[in-house]
Amino acid sequence: MGIIMTPSPWSKRAFSFLPLCHAYERLLVFMYQYLGMSVYYAQNLGTIGENLKEVHPTMMTAVPRVLEKMFDKVHNSGKKLSGLKKKIFYWAIDLAQQYKIQDFERSAWYNFKLKIADKLVYKQIRAGIGAEHFDIIVSGAASIQPRIASFFSAIKMPVFEGYGLTETSPVISVSCRKKYGREVGTVGFPLPGIEVKIDPNTNEVMCRGNNVMMGYYKNPELTKEVIDPDGWFHTGDCGYLTEHNQLVLTGRLKNIFKTSFGKYVNPQAIENKFEESPFIENMVVFGENQKFPAALIYPDFSFLKLWCSRHDVEYTDEKRIITDPTIIARFNRELDKYNAFFGDTEKVKKIKLISNEWSQATGILTPTLKVKRSVVAERYKKEIEELFA
Repeated sequence: MGIIMTPSPWSKRAFSFLPLCHAYERLLVFMYQYLGMSVYYAQNLGTIGENLKEVHPTMMTAVPRVLEKMFDKVHNSGKKLSGLKKKIFYWAIDLAQQYKIQDFERSAWYNFKLKIADKLVYKQIRAGIGAEHFDIIVSGAASIQPRIASFFSAIKMPVFEGYGLTETSPVISVSCRKKYGREVGTVGFPLPGIEVKIDPNTNEVMCRGNNVMMGYYKNPELTKEVIDPDGWFHTGDCGYLTEHNQLVLTGRLKNIFKTSFGKYVNPQAIENKFEESPFIENMVVFGENQKFPAALIYPDFSFLKLWCSRHDVEYTDEKRIITDPTIIARFNRELDKYNAFFGDTEKVKKIKLISNEWSQATGILTPTLKVKRSVVAERYKKEIEELFA
């Protein structure tokens, strides 16, 4: 990976908070060691913000959910301002979300405004995060919202996206500094020596190369299911290659379901869009053999508490607040807002708010903060049945 995503010579301080048992983080730590970088480890997920200010790193790995939380914290900090300062702050935030990574895609006028925004706002944001001199944020394990990638790149915390699986050692493709090598919404070019092709029937991403595992330990039958006779590893992910050979991911093949009307629905695409809402922490869409998609939503209770305080809504506890008519109506407005991005057969018709914590501790989130869809389906079987009753 260092061949095409080498940190700058001045980048010497790496920050690590993801579990080292995960192949993604372990590989990056190996790279830090190979390059002679200092590695600083977070105390835990709850102290990331505090530790960043102590370490002042130049590089780190992250998962989209952590970056989204960082963005939300920055965005909400502007609400404490007033008058002209508040207007300038949110003007700069909006400007950053429009950022185009390729230099030739940004106009001279946009770059001029960006310099002003950096002096007035972004410089203070970086200082507040503890990232005054940042080189690379590697984002992986899930798709990152384009506006989040644009924002951090604009404030001089460049986001490089990568993709791979444990079975592929683990990187298949990653962003780089070459032309078109870092484009919002893509996971970069396939690494040198790795072949990537898309199944014409299912859009499944397949790869072949020395990075692919020899097979699952003492399980030749399972190995045959994922590695075909020609050596192609079937990732289970759907995607496509752009005209510039950038890889774009669109969802998991096994998660795509068919409604009772015979229409295919990609729940991950819907979830990714809805999770742009500051009200929504996590969302899982269901609808296999049903008339319509429906979803369980775990709200972002930190944001919800702030929203309640600004709108004179009494916030007692999570269990009660999700039954408040005002809150339900507010979430239904979010439902209408984000459904507008989808066709009739993809629109989420019903939602159910969940108050029980979704975290690693409760067994619902993976170490890289992805939702375990099967666990949610089993644990909330009754609630899901009620959505389609």
